[in-house]
Amino acid sequence: MADEIDDCNLDEPKFKRPRINSESLKTGETRDAGQSDKGEVEKQGNCDQRNETDGKLRSEIVTGVKHVLHENPEETDEMKANIEQGKDSSIEEASEDDPDILRNTCASEKDVGILEFVSNLPGFHGVLKQRYTDFIVRERDLLGNLVRLSDTSLPRKEKNKDFGLDVLSEEEKEKIQQVIDDKEKKTLATLSPDDDKDHRRLVHRTIRENFAFLDSDTVDVGNQKAVRVFHKRDSSGRQRNSRWPSEIENYCWFVLYKENKDTMDAINLLSKLLRIKAGIFGYAGTKDRRAVTTQQVSVYRVRAEQLQELNSSLRNLCLGNFQYCKEPLKLGSLSGNHFIITLRNVVGDHREIEESLKSLKINGFINYFGLQRFGTTSVPTHKIGCALLLSNWSEAIDLLLNPRSGESDDLTAARQHWKDTHDAKETLKKLPKRKGIESDLLLGLVRHGPSGLVKALQSISRNTRLMYVHAYQSYVWNYVASKRIKEHGMKPIIGDLVVASKSAASCSLDTGTSGPQDTVEFISEPSRTSVTVLTRDLLETGQFTIHDVVLPLPGYDVVYPDNSLKDEYRKIMANDGLDIDNMRHKVKDYSLSGAYRKLLVKPSLMSWRWLRYNDVKQPLVVTDKEALSGALEPESVPDGKYWALQLEFTLPTSTYATMALREVLRSDTSSAYQSTLNQE
Repeated sequence: MADEIDDCNLDEPKFKRPRINSESLKTGETRDAGQSDKGEVEKQGNCDQRNETDGKLRSEIVTGVKHVLHENPEETDEMKANIEQGKDSSIEEASEDDPDILRNTCASEKDVGILEFVSNLPGFHGVLKQRYTDFIVRERDLLGNLVRLSDTSLPRKEKNKDFGLDVLSEEEKEKIQQVIDDKEKKTLATLSPDDDKDHRRLVHRTIRENFAFLDSDTVDVGNQKAVRVFHKRDSSGRQRNSRWPSEIENYCWFVLYKENKDTMDAINLLSKLLRIKAGIFGYAGTKDRRAVTTQQVSVYRVRAEQLQELNSSLRNLCLGNFQYCKEPLKLGSLSGNHFIITLRNVVGDHREIEESLKSLKINGFINYFGLQRFGTTSVPTHKIGCALLLSNWSEAIDLLLNPRSGESDDLTAARQHWKDTHDAKETLKKLPKRKGIESDLLLGLVRHGPSGLVKALQSISRNTRLMYVHAYQSYVWNYVASKRIKEHGMKPIIGDLVVASKSAASCSLDTGTSGPQDTVEFISEPSRTSVTVLTRDLLETGQFTIHDVVLPLPGYDVVYPDNSLKDEYRKIMANDGLDIDNMRHKVKDYSLSGAYRKLLVKPSLMSWRWLRYNDVKQPLVVTDKEALSGALEPESVPDGKYWALQLEFTLPTSTYATMALREVLRSDTSSAYQSTLNQE
């Protein structure tokens, strides 16, 4: 992701070692999942109220949400997470004080082919993401249902059985307490001899239900059996939960509500607190950091009660809407995302702005890949991808390791040493002590030497390397899309491609309401979709519009438009030394099959409202967490000093909200430009 999480928000909560209390540890009376008793919710969830920064739009808040189900099946939002984990933060840190750093280093819209607009209407001034609560994203599942945090109580199945400590004697409770109090986690306690197998099973279950960090087994004590208690000794997740209750499904699904956090950072924090591997969590896709987002997550064999207990200590996160399911949540298992975006300090003729919004609603916007696709440094990711596709291994390595503008002095010194000497071992010594793409690559170079550059590059995670080559596909797609709109306008032409079949999901502003209904269309398998080439006869039927047209991302398994656009693909790639007829690669990871992407996208369920306000720190929307506590929607302040425009709409997967906003604002969506607006 383009944003990085604040270290202070990732501090592990300081849990006190529990004292055994048979009353407090029994499962209390809780309401059924789905009910909305706000007072009870507040008790059970105990989610901290948000604590926002006041301020200035930080330079790293690249706008727009990155969606999942990308156009190549190998690419997922997990790849984005991996590439961001390796990204150095020095540019972001430095640019908070000097936004010109980003202005001079990051790719511009023009650099990556974002050139045209659908309408010719004028734009207006508005500030995006002045506060992270100005950007709310709610996932829509495959059925179009809105994913919201509406309940933090336990599901009914969790309440049916009570495994209190009354099955233990006072002596046994004292022994277990000694295990709990052992800071080194080495103490083992053997409970009283017990030949009753059913009773031992109940004791095992009681320990697991009441102490998530303890485990137990059965041992021989003389001629009898006894239960032995100890701290869990591994973090494999599946192994420690092997004795899972048969009456409960294997996966606990829940809604993850997060504020100003990246999805992967949130998942990693939960895995750390639960002492399980992050890999046993499932999610449909990642959401941006600088936003308030809700999405579904699944986890293998973790009880809802364990998740719910975290709410009392989590900061800017809240878990709820628990349910048990047979299957995990898989990447791409969503139909789209619903946005509530607040533009602050809006300046412009309201009638003209309304006309632009109506045009966006009716005609849509060009489905460009947004700037965040191409990275936040002076070396755009698509240039690295191009070098990899050309097998220019040395060039790719230099692009990754040579000096870059706006970075910290120590990192710049290490990069300069590489440029001057190409000595991987010494450069690694000079590199700041933080794990990232540069350190992985240098370690690979030390290991494999100058003759093993391909293997050295493979020291970088596969997902990250795929991100580079997919960024090049996106770069080509953007330029061809601009050419298509500029030369042929808003009507389908002979030779255009249309999708033969597509998926759609009904959606509303809230599940179970009788409010406005709409449909969100999406290409469920963009790399396997069949397309039709428009002929004169098909055009004359009038059944196709510009909104049915798709463009391919270049690859060896796609059909290209049967018109001048095919030559445009050939020309763009030939300028980079690539051939669209030879997209297979000797390194399998860089063999691109291609995919299809809609040229235009129309928002679903689009609406807007005007608000006036005086305080720039004033929240202008109620979050799900605040709604649980009974907060009311903010009202417009009569004669307020500033105008705000609040837009609400749903977009399909793999669509950038920033590109929708660009259509009406007609201004630069780069983080550098947005930073300057917040300094005004």
